[in-house]
Amino acid sequence: MAVTNDDYVFYNGRKLRKGFTTGTTATAAAVAATKTLLQQEPQSIVAVKAANGQQAEFDVQDDQFDETYASVAITKDGGDDQDATDGMLIYATVTLRQDSEITLDGGQGIGRVTQKGLANEPGMPAINPTPRRMIKQSVRDLLGPHRGADIVISAPEGEKVAKLTYNPKLGIVGGISILGTSGIVTPMSEESWKHSISIEMNIHRQRGDDRIILTPGNYGEDFLTQTMKIPVTQQVQMSNFVGYVLKEAQRLGFKQVLMVGDLGKMIKVSAGIFSTHSKDADARAEVMVANLALLGAPLGLLKQVYACLTTISMIDLINEAGYQAVYQKIVDKIKQRSEKLLVRREPAVVVDSVIFSRSSGLLASSKPIEEIEAEWR
Repeated sequence: MAVTNDDYVFYNGRKLRKGFTTGTTATAAAVAATKTLLQQEPQSIVAVKAANGQQAEFDVQDDQFDETYASVAITKDGGDDQDATDGMLIYATVTLRQDSEITLDGGQGIGRVTQKGLANEPGMPAINPTPRRMIKQSVRDLLGPHRGADIVISAPEGEKVAKLTYNPKLGIVGGISILGTSGIVTPMSEESWKHSISIEMNIHRQRGDDRIILTPGNYGEDFLTQTMKIPVTQQVQMSNFVGYVLKEAQRLGFKQVLMVGDLGKMIKVSAGIFSTHSKDADARAEVMVANLALLGAPLGLLKQVYACLTTISMIDLINEAGYQAVYQKIVDKIKQRSEKLLVRREPAVVVDSVIFSRSSGLLASSKPIEEIEAEWR
């Protein structure tokens, strides 16, 4: 197991232990295998530096070796992070060469890149540049300048675990990725999540797309495909990071964005709230009441809506009172707020939006829904 020398982060008042990336784990396995091979004896513990310079120690497992090769395993320790790869074994096999070259490849359970737009070219193993450099340099330091080796990183459970990661959407097939820029996993980190979304968007851009569909999550994706009959080939899930993803769309050069989401999330965007997680903001009742008031809704209705705990219960009251026009007001403001967020930079981005409710279906769209469906199918 890895020892994290009591390195913690605080998140929402909780003390959480940091861990190590698959990149640091693979580096440790490569170092342990090389030491085993050179010394011709098993290693019980291996110490390496993560990419950010932090010292890390790992227990070495399942060592096998002879005079030409060595293979060892290290358990991936993600700390308190909810990571699909936490606890899986990462193997490194190091085989001596007759020359001084050092090669690095992915074996069983390590994904292969199939699309442009990622850090590695199609056909390469999904071992990102920082861990690739760390692994090869660490082995070079042990071998010296005149000996070479073939290094193969593998993960027996990788193909199964990869189904729980972003890899299938990124066009990485056959296993997990060896990742990490700092080498450290920060629990509950949103940065790695955002980075994954950016990578997925860049894949769309690299293949020539200049427009993209954004949904907060599975509900939006289901409405897009099942109700609007629009395929997911141009769609990315943005989670709660609406502002970040919109700015990324502009940075990457998309000219047109369609956002499809449940009212409960998207109503916040209409008020200029671009991080829609409840921990950041929950002004759904206030936004709805303000828009209803502008339509002249009676005080009694406003009080009832304000007391609602969910947008579904708000919708029931609004529909019963005949104020469905409020949905169009909200969806129009989603478009206005989103385009205003991007107005100061190029390229200009046209944003349209569709809002729905899981209980009652389509609520409103920033232009006729038939036009949107025809345009994006």
